[in-house]
Amino acid sequence: MLSTDRLLAFSAMSFLLIIIPGPSVLFVVGRALAQGRRAALTTVVGNTAGAQVLVVAVSLGIGTIVERSVLVFTALKLAGAAYLVHLGIKAVRERGSLRAAFSGAVPPAPSTARTLWEGFAVGVTNPKTLVFFAAVLPQFVDRAAGHATAQMLLLGLVFNAIAITADSVWGLTAATARDWFARSPRRLAMVGGVGGFTMIGLGVTVAVTGRKD
Repeated sequence: MLSTDRLLAFSAMSFLLIIIPGPSVLFVVGRALAQGRRAALTTVVGNTAGAQVLVVAVSLGIGTIVERSVLVFTALKLAGAAYLVHLGIKAVRERGSLRAAFSGAVPPAPSTARTLWEGFAVGVTNPKTLVFFAAVLPQFVDRAAGHATAQMLLLGLVFNAIAITADSVWGLTAATARDWFARSPRRLAMVGGVGGFTMIGLGVTVAVTGRKD
């Protein structure tokens, strides 16, 4: 249903968004630093499940409306772009707050079920992911090929496959290097600054990208 070019372009944009430390990544990292690898990976699984719920909701609801209305599509795209830029600016201005994720101030050793549920809650309420799905997914749907909902579900699976891999790397790295990060707050600020500027760039890209028919 989808061309290789569309899948590769979507994968590249997804990867760019996913590697930016947002609410989900910070939560995973916080768990990794406070509780280790197992808690981090359990959180990643829950987080991805929450993101998949967003994929299904967008695909079955907003997707059809967006597909048929240029006005709705444009409004969503610009709103999403503006919000991404807002998040980027906020990340740059408040990059020092990243160190809070490494403070170890998470309740010790919750159950696996609780860790999974909390990861799910963060994933399903992540505004960055919701905006991305609502504003970007429809741009990569080939309407001429039909089955728009199925195409969006497939793109969502691609996104989450990348996300679970990247978030796992974040969690495992944080669990391994917790002492290294804790010794240098400046390193945390640098991560936030780079991520913020990247998110701003992504928002601009979304704003100027035309509809793909």
